[in-house]
Amino acid sequence: MAITQQSHFVQLNNQQTLHLRRIANDDKAGPVVFLMHGAVENGKIFYTHSNKGLAPFLAEQGYCCYVADLRGRGESKPLISRHAKYGQTEAIVEDIPAFINYIEEEEGKKPDYWIAHSWGGVLMNSVFARFPEYVTDVKACAYFGSKRSLFNNHPKKLLQANVIWYFMAPLLAKKHGYLNAKGYKWGSDNESQKSHYQSMQWAKKRPWVDSDDGFDYASALAKLHVPPTLHIGAVNDKALAQPIDIKKFMAESGPGKQTLKIYGKRYGHSVDYDHINMLTHPQARDEQFKDVVSWFNEHS
Repeated sequence: MAITQQSHFVQLNNQQTLHLRRIANDDKAGPVVFLMHGAVENGKIFYTHSNKGLAPFLAEQGYCCYVADLRGRGESKPLISRHAKYGQTEAIVEDIPAFINYIEEEEGKKPDYWIAHSWGGVLMNSVFARFPEYVTDVKACAYFGSKRSLFNNHPKKLLQANVIWYFMAPLLAKKHGYLNAKGYKWGSDNESQKSHYQSMQWAKKRPWVDSDDGFDYASALAKLHVPPTLHIGAVNDKALAQPIDIKKFMAESGPGKQTLKIYGKRYGHSVDYDHINMLTHPQARDEQFKDVVSWFNEHS
C-alpha cells in the first residue's frame, strides 16, 4: 500500500503563500479530510514525512487528507516576523476559505470531514458561524483537545495560561513584533502579535466576538447545527483542555450533535494521553484514531 505525500501551495495574495500537505493512498482515495492545527503549531502535529500520525493513518483507511499550515506557519511563506500584521480574523475569513476552495479545485468537491487540534477547533467553528453554507458540505468533524475559554483552575493552567500566555507572551510579542514561541520552546511554531492577542482575549472567558468587525460567533452558532462533532479529551491534558473547558466550548457551539470522549487508563485505554501525544503517541492508532474512523463511518 503506497501512501504518498505532496506539498501544494495556495497563492493567497502578492505576499503570502499557504501550504497544504496532501497525504493519500491514490489506489483508494476516498472521502476528503481537511486538517487544521492550533496555536503555536503547524500541520506537522498530524503527520511525519515517514508516514506516522493521524493523516497517514487515515490515508491507510482510504481517506484523502489535506493538512493545512496557516499563513506564516509550517511551510507557508513568508514565515511570521515583526512584519506579520495578520491574525485570527484573517485565518477565519481568508486562509481557511482559500484552503477549502483549493481542495475543491483539486478533488472536485469540498472536504467531507474536518479535523482540528486545540485552537484549530475554535477556528473551524468560527468558520461555520461566518460561512454557514460550509455546514452542508461537511458530514462530521473530530476535534482533539479543542476549547475556547479556559475554565479550569489547575496549577498547570495557571502557569501556562495566566503567567505565560496572558502575561509574559504579550510583553515579548510587543518587544519583538511577534511571538517567538518556537524559540522559547512554548510550541512548534510562532504567532503573529495580532493572532496571539486575539486568541488570548477569547481564552480569557471574553465574549466570542471578533475584535476586528464585531462579528458575534456565539450568537451565529446558537442558531446553527454544526456538523456532528467528536470531541477528544485526554486525562493528562491538565492545562489546556480539561473536560470542563471542552464542555463549555461544546455548549457555545450551538444545538448540533456533539460528543465528548476522554482518553486515559481509567477509561480502559493503554495510555494517559496529554494535549500533544493524543495525536503523536504510537498507541493512538489503536484508540482515538480508530474511534475517529468509526465516527466518520457513522456519519457517512
